[in-house]
Amino acid sequence: MNNQDRQDSVQKIRKRIEIHVGIAIAALVVAMGVGAAGFVYWGAYNVSALQQHTEPVFTILNLALDRSIRQRAEEVEPPPLTPEMAEQGRLIYQNKCVQCHGAPGVGRDDVGKGMTPVPPNLAHTAKTKNADEIFWPIKHGIKMTGMPSWQFTFTDEQIWNLTAFIMRLPELSPAEYQELVANDSVEESTDRNDVSASAPARDTALPDPERGKMAMYGYACIACHRIPGTVGPHSDVGPPLKGIGERRYIAGVLANNPENMVRWLRHPTEVDPLTAMPDLDVTEQDARDMAAYLETLR
Repeated sequence: MNNQDRQDSVQKIRKRIEIHVGIAIAALVVAMGVGAAGFVYWGAYNVSALQQHTEPVFTILNLALDRSIRQRAEEVEPPPLTPEMAEQGRLIYQNKCVQCHGAPGVGRDDVGKGMTPVPPNLAHTAKTKNADEIFWPIKHGIKMTGMPSWQFTFTDEQIWNLTAFIMRLPELSPAEYQELVANDSVEESTDRNDVSASAPARDTALPDPERGKMAMYGYACIACHRIPGTVGPHSDVGPPLKGIGERRYIAGVLANNPENMVRWLRHPTEVDPLTAMPDLDVTEQDARDMAAYLETLR
């Protein structure tokens, strides 16, 4: 056998090995896919909130969460955080955050205690994160954790106030926190009406369909409506919104135009007292953005 014959023989052997390896890899991928599908289909994974994630799963998810927030928070420019901002933020924290995260010397409410994963102790979080990494998840929320997005409830200024207070948490003892709470002479309201009144700049902004799409999540519209291109529970409590931009009427009573859509989104029960559509305290600008988005659904 000459050298050329030997080389041809070696090449044939290599090709056979490559084919067998390729078949073995493809079979392994198929087997893994079938196994994963069976794992899901037969309900092998226990979704009970009492059953914690395994340590490897929790570690991977936590790493992904930290890296995701850090990556996106790099675009956030924190303002100087002052004691006055922190005091304003404390009032928001007491109304919206203590229930899940607790406070110095204050435990979580039943909702916070029953979540999986358990909401973190924010005094510890403030020791390990920068202000921008606190601000970003408050504004945008974190999917699959129970942490909501607050950008349709609070202005950026208010979220920075809240961030300023959270950054101060490591310094507060339980006694100092209780003293701050006890010194409140007047309970400050932090509802959505106050927020909209404090953000006149948004009231003059042009309608933004992309922001309107986010607002459909922010106001939980997907809980009752099927919305094209969005993921939700697909509960047909309200009519599907596919094609709503081409419909002649809104709720069968209003001509379908932007002004009437804004009116409907903000005050549905005034338009139709018998409607199952609840009043969601939608701000004027949010309603404009949502109406602009719904106009695109054709």
